[in-house]
Amino acid sequence: MSLPQPVPPSWKDLGKSSNDLLGKDFPFQGFSLEAKTKTPSGVTFKVGGNRPASADQIQGDIEAKWSELKHGLTVTNTWTTANVLRSQVELENTIAKGLKVDLATSLLPEKGTKTALLSATYKQSGFHSRAFLDLFKGPTFTADTVIGRDGFLLGGEASYNVTEGNVTKYAAAVGFNAQDYAVTLHGLNNLKTFSASYYHRVSSDVEAGAKAIYDTKSTYGGVALEVGAKAYLDNAAFVKAKINNSGVIALGYTQSLRPGVKAAFGLALDTQKLNDVSSTGASHKVGLSLTFDS
Repeated sequence: MSLPQPVPPSWKDLGKSSNDLLGKDFPFQGFSLEAKTKTPSGVTFKVGGNRPASADQIQGDIEAKWSELKHGLTVTNTWTTANVLRSQVELENTIAKGLKVDLATSLLPEKGTKTALLSATYKQSGFHSRAFLDLFKGPTFTADTVIGRDGFLLGGEASYNVTEGNVTKYAAAVGFNAQDYAVTLHGLNNLKTFSASYYHRVSSDVEAGAKAIYDTKSTYGGVALEVGAKAYLDNAAFVKAKINNSGVIALGYTQSLRPGVKAAFGLALDTQKLNDVSSTGASHKVGLSLTFDS
C-alpha cells in the first residue's frame, strides 16, 4: 500500500527554495523599516516604509489584520502612502476541508481606479489547485494546478479572457523535491521563456542554488545565469552572496539583534564598472533593512 502523499507546493511556489535563496535578504535597493505588533485580541498591525535608492520619496503602508481561527476567517485592510486602499477577505476550511476562498480589492479614490480579484485554492494529498477571476480586467479567468507523487511535481497554468473568448497565456513546469535538494524546470510566457533552478542544502549551515533563464524572444540571445550561497554564522546571523553572468555581485548580511529585532545589510557591485564614474547613476548599490516584530 502506497504512503499518503504530501500536499505539493502551489504553482507560484514551484522553485521557491531557489528563488528565496537568490532573491531574499539582499536589501541593496534602498532603506526600509518595518514594525509589527499584535494586540491581546489577536489584531495584528504592521507599518512599513522604504526609500528606494532611485527615488526621493518614501513609500509606505499601514496594515491591520484580524483573524477568527474558529471559523477560518481573516480580514486584512491596508492604506498606502499613494492613497491606495486595499482589502482582503479570506475564508479557509469552512465551506469544505482544503478549500480557501479569497476576495482581494483595491481602490484609488483620486482616479476612481479599482480592482477586484476573486480566488479559490483547493489542496489535498498530492494535489494543489488555484483559480482566479479578475472581475475588472477582461474579466480574465486564470487557473493553475500542481500534482505531486514521491517527490515528482507536474504543474500548469492558463489564463482565459472571458470577453474575447481566447487563451491569453499558458505555462508548464516539472520538478523534483527531495529532503535536501530541489530541481525545477519552467516554460513560461506561452512557452517562450524557459528557466531551470536548483537548490541544495549542503549541510545544516550551508545552502547553495542557481537559476538559468533563456528567453527565445530576447534580442541579445544567450542564457541569464545566477548562482548563490547562504551560510549561517551562528543561531542569530547569516551571510549570503550571489553573482550573475553580467558580473554583478551581491552580498547580504542578516543579524538578529535581539528577539523580535532584525537588521539586514545589502551591497551590490557591478564588477564591469568598478572604475567607471557615470552621470546617469551609481553602478553600485547599498541598503539597509530594519524589522521589529513584537
